[in-house]
Amino acid sequence: MCKDTSAIPSSSNNKNNKNSKSIDNKETPGRVVTPPISTSVSPSFSKNASMAELVDQYDGFILDQYGVLHNGVTGLPGAPEAVSKLYAMGKRLVILSNSSASSVTCQAKLPALGYDPSQFVGTVTSGQEAAEFIERHCKKPTKVLFLTWKTPRTPSPLLFLELCGPNITVTDDPQQADLVILHGVDVLRGPGLDGQATEHSLGNFMVTGNMDRIDPILQECADRQLPMICANPDFVMVRPDGSIGHMHGKIADRYENCYGGHVISFGKPHKEHFQACLEKLRLPKHKVAHVGDSLVHDVAGANATGVASIFITSGIHRQELQVELGEMPTTDALETLFEKNSQTPTHVMPLFRF
Repeated sequence: MCKDTSAIPSSSNNKNNKNSKSIDNKETPGRVVTPPISTSVSPSFSKNASMAELVDQYDGFILDQYGVLHNGVTGLPGAPEAVSKLYAMGKRLVILSNSSASSVTCQAKLPALGYDPSQFVGTVTSGQEAAEFIERHCKKPTKVLFLTWKTPRTPSPLLFLELCGPNITVTDDPQQADLVILHGVDVLRGPGLDGQATEHSLGNFMVTGNMDRIDPILQECADRQLPMICANPDFVMVRPDGSIGHMHGKIADRYENCYGGHVISFGKPHKEHFQACLEKLRLPKHKVAHVGDSLVHDVAGANATGVASIFITSGIHRQELQVELGEMPTTDALETLFEKNSQTPTHVMPLFRF
C-alpha cells in the first residue's frame, strides 16, 4: 500500500492535509513527526572508554534514559555510579527522554532503577511537552481518539489525559473524534476508568511491527482529516531482553506518509526540548554535552542545537554495530554508521560509566 516505514525518512515536509480541526499548532515550527536531517557539527569524533576522559570538558550533561541510564527495568552497568560521581563533582544533570510519561512520573521511577532523583536538576519528557501543548491549544470541548497502553499499568494513562486539561474527553469512534492522541501502542481505549473502559487491541505491533489492526484506524482518521499528536517520536526501543520493540514514531510516520495525515510530534531531535534542558541547567552551550544512544534522535538533536554529544554504542545501534554490551566498535564500523545516518557525534563511548 505504501513504502516500508521501518527506516526513518529523510524528509520532514507534511505535503498533504493542513487541517488541524480543534487544535491550533501555530507555535510548533519543525515539530513534525519525521526528524530534520542536519549535517554533523564535527568532522571527526573521539573514542573514549569512560566519562573520566571527558568530565573536565563539561559542567553539565543532558542524559537520555533508555539505553543510557537504564533498560526499563534496571540501571545499566556503571550508569548509577556515574551519575553519583558526576553529582559529587558538582556537575549539573538533567534527563531528556522521548517518553510519553510525564516528567513527574519519570522522576518517581528513578529510585527503583538505582538513581537518586535529587541528583538531577529536572526532567524533560516528550509526553509532558505534548500534554502541555494540548492543554494550551484545546480551548473548547475536544473528543480524542486515544491510542495508549493497556491496563493495568502504572501510572494509569488517565494521568496523561489529566495533564491535557479539562476540555478533553475520550471516544473510541473515529467518526466522533476531533483529534488523535498517540500515547501508547497497545490499545485504542474508550471512555471510562481503568478496568471499566473498553480497550480495542492494536495487535502485536510492539513485538512485530505489524499494523494490520492499526491501518483501518489510520485510514478512517485520515478520511476525516484528524490531526495527530505523537507523544513519543521513537521508531524502536531496545527491550530489557535485548529485543527490539516497535514504537509510536512508526505509527505516526505511517499516518503522515502513507495516509497524508497531519502529525505534530514532540521530543528529540527537536531543538525546543534541548533548549528546555539548557534552561534547567543554566549553563552555556559549550559547557554542556548530551549523552544518548540514538543517532537520529540524540545526536541529530544535539548537533542541531549546537551542543556536544556523547554517543553510547551499547544502545539502540548495538546490533547494527555488531558489538557486545560495553564493547567499543571499530572506527570503520562507526564511520560507516555515521555516514549512513548523516550524523557524527562529538564523542563515542561504549557505556555511560566512569
